[in-house]
Amino acid sequence: MENAPTTQPTTGSTWQAKQVYAMAVISLVVGLAIGYLFRGSQSPPVPAPTAADSQASAQPNPHGMGGKMPSLEDMKQMADKKAAPLLEKLKSDPNNSDLLNQVGNVYERTHQFKEAADYYQKALQGDPKNVAIRTALASCLYYNGDVDGAISQLQQSLKYDPKDANTLFNLGMMKWQGKQDSKGAVATWQQLLKSNPQLSPDRKAAVQKVMADAQMQGKS
Repeated sequence: MENAPTTQPTTGSTWQAKQVYAMAVISLVVGLAIGYLFRGSQSPPVPAPTAADSQASAQPNPHGMGGKMPSLEDMKQMADKKAAPLLEKLKSDPNNSDLLNQVGNVYERTHQFKEAADYYQKALQGDPKNVAIRTALASCLYYNGDVDGAISQLQQSLKYDPKDANTLFNLGMMKWQGKQDSKGAVATWQQLLKSNPQLSPDRKAAVQKVMADAQMQGKS
């Protein structure tokens, strides 16, 4: 959560494939920088591609993958396989927000951010006040290069829940890393801490850590 992407998205454009892949590889190890203080959603958990799936993709095969880290295409194939049962259910209930959200979760966890964003947007059409889905959508937009769109989604979330810790945390990260607005980021995190006094010590420490890093960067 404290680790910021080394390559920043550019507003109004998408990352090059190698940049997205590099981010994905790093994220598999340290977790997404634009992440969650609290992991959870209003939908039932969706089985994400497992380590075994990744290892299977890394096994020697006729196409010469060898022991390499799975590519974005490999991860896409894993996501498609995991999402298939959910997509089958959607055929008879295409506007089911819960199912659409679950499919979005599958693609988000395999770094297929464009596909995930598409499903999250469809899910929000039937459940526009769902802050958890909107926050996930914002993260996908951010990693797909649409920083302004991502921030707009988080600002919309705050209209429904001004105290939501995940929304405030991510908004601060996007202001800091996506807009180079250290002051705005710190102000957002201060709002987070003030409106969420129940934060556990470790989560509070995580927020304070990124605040300190942003303040130091602002001074330099």
